[in-house]
Amino acid sequence: MKAEPRATMRRELISKRTREAVRDCMSGTTLREIDQMWGDELFPEPVDPEPVGGQRVTHFQGYLNQVDWTDPGQVQRALRVFEEALRWYFNPSPEYSGDFTALIARLRKLFLRDGYVLDDNGHITANSPLVISEGMLSNLTEAAVIHEHLARISSAIERDDPRQAIGSAKELIESTAKLVLSELSIPYSDSQELPALVKQAQEALAIHPTSGSPGPDGTDGVRKILGAATTIATGVAELRNRGYGTGHGQGTVRARLSPRHARLAVNAAKLWCEFMLDTLADPRAPWRSAGVDEQAGGDQVD
Repeated sequence: MKAEPRATMRRELISKRTREAVRDCMSGTTLREIDQMWGDELFPEPVDPEPVGGQRVTHFQGYLNQVDWTDPGQVQRALRVFEEALRWYFNPSPEYSGDFTALIARLRKLFLRDGYVLDDNGHITANSPLVISEGMLSNLTEAAVIHEHLARISSAIERDDPRQAIGSAKELIESTAKLVLSELSIPYSDSQELPALVKQAQEALAIHPTSGSPGPDGTDGVRKILGAATTIATGVAELRNRGYGTGHGQGTVRARLSPRHARLAVNAAKLWCEFMLDTLADPRAPWRSAGVDEQAGGDQVD
């Protein structure tokens, strides 16, 4: 007889200790302010629980008890409440002489353990591993485009939205290819399909598997990896085009992919984009010693 699968316990995204640390900062506010910050995020007013401190701290705990801390959507709304609740500690009144350094350091440590970053302005964001080195982006004229896609992907993963993550991963690849071509003053067409765009950008940087570049980029091992990277990039586009990512309206409902599929697509996109941008920034990259026009001429679009 086949055994029944065990129920999977969903992990709380913000730990009890972190929630209580924020709650204990509420003794200096008012009940009206607490109701307003939670009400602005559409949380209903709760029935206060057994006292856990003063009236304001207890009232704040009542709101905490209403949140499903395993639900990414509710957690995102609650984090906006936390930002508002902690705002005074990052912007105290000019006449206030207290020091919140130790308190903020503890809050940062707790949020970091939960996978979130509390920055110097009091904003709370997911500590996503999806980061491209600033050194690869610092000299780009349109680096903001890459930052925008990375932020959108991180948000989609945080919200447990695989379709959005996959669609945004495809857009990251497309924008990276266009950015590379623009930086090299090579024309392209907005109507180009992604595989052709990927091929043109790789040829422009002399890192297409067929480029025959001198040095390490022309070795069999590197060429095999480059070939796999090309396949990865076009595979992400195919996944999105088959209806598993946002960007195309579908007449039927596709089977919902899981977060692991989203992470697969996102990490695949990051691999390709990071190598492209790294090559573009590398002063010793093969494209710098070859004629750009010669490398990319076969796929230019007037």
